[in-house]
Amino acid sequence: MKHPHSAIAMPARQSGFTLIELMIGVVLGMLTVLVITQVTVQAESRKRTVSMGSDAQINGSLSLFALQRDLQMAGYGAAAAPGALGCTVTGQYDASGEPFSFTLAPVVISDGVDGAPDSITVLQARKQSFSVPIPITENHTQTGNYFVVDSSLGVAVNDVMIAVPKAQSGTTQCALFNVAADTSASNTTLSASRIPHVTGSSDYAKWNQSNVFPTAGYESGSYLLNLGNMAQQTYSVDANQNLTLTARSAANGLQASFELYPQIVNLQALYGKDTGTDGVVDVYNTTAPTNSAEWGKVLTIRLVVVARSNQYEKEEVTPSAPQWDVGASVTVEGETLTDCHGSSQCIALKVDGLTDWKHYRYKVYETIVPLRNVLWNS
Repeated sequence: MKHPHSAIAMPARQSGFTLIELMIGVVLGMLTVLVITQVTVQAESRKRTVSMGSDAQINGSLSLFALQRDLQMAGYGAAAAPGALGCTVTGQYDASGEPFSFTLAPVVISDGVDGAPDSITVLQARKQSFSVPIPITENHTQTGNYFVVDSSLGVAVNDVMIAVPKAQSGTTQCALFNVAADTSASNTTLSASRIPHVTGSSDYAKWNQSNVFPTAGYESGSYLLNLGNMAQQTYSVDANQNLTLTARSAANGLQASFELYPQIVNLQALYGKDTGTDGVVDVYNTTAPTNSAEWGKVLTIRLVVVARSNQYEKEEVTPSAPQWDVGASVTVEGETLTDCHGSSQCIALKVDGLTDWKHYRYKVYETIVPLRNVLWNS
């Protein structure tokens, strides 16, 4: 006979995770999340590096293109008379304005101190038709208001012009003026043999200040250069690492600066000079010529632009300064050259003045621009 309680079934034993199994699962999950996070961070970092590197390529390429484009036109109109090169040009806008002066040259390089960025000033005529030297056939006094010329062909009212003396000296230099007419008199009306530069209230006539002309005036045999809508532009790198353009307006004489491209950290330029008579560049340096004969020997401008990626890298990715490869057999004066790339020579480009400069990547863009307006006129 069975026991009265023997028919009661025992409850089934329940199964599940032990504490140890749960802890192992949590650890494995955390490791998986950590690995995925690291891979994602690395991928995103690579993406930013590539993206910022592309931006640096674009900024560097466009900067070099802008410089090259202006340098190719440098000297148009201004270099039409090789003997005028190197003349000091004085100008003044409005009687109350401050006189200023500049060198009559296609390109003037201002060398940066101790490897700091250079600045490059480009002078060119913006004449839609043509620009040729115009001989002066009668003496012009300091207070005169018109030039008697051999021909005024190509000259128009509002053209900016430069008077060049027959013989330059410390007291006889070049002067900037504007073609402005007063048609109430024949001598001050633009004609085939008269180029007037009267003073008046119109914006362009305000360029005509007699004090910029030499005391002795200009004798017959001097000549005029027609710059049309004069373009005098200076390229430089500002404190915020932007390639900057500073231009003087022919309409009001004022200078205005514009930021062109960001993350440009260095700009260097060299004059390419022919020391002989064969029309071949023999030496590069930053020494400014001192007379027209020396300016006529400047055949090319060699320049380099250094663009920086905007991406900060945790590791030091640039252990040494970027290099400017100038070639194996090129003579460069005033620069420290080191052997590089086998048999070539390089100039170290200064970037160590930037904060954490080793944690950024750099790209170097360089070119040689022939001064074709100098070559054609020589």
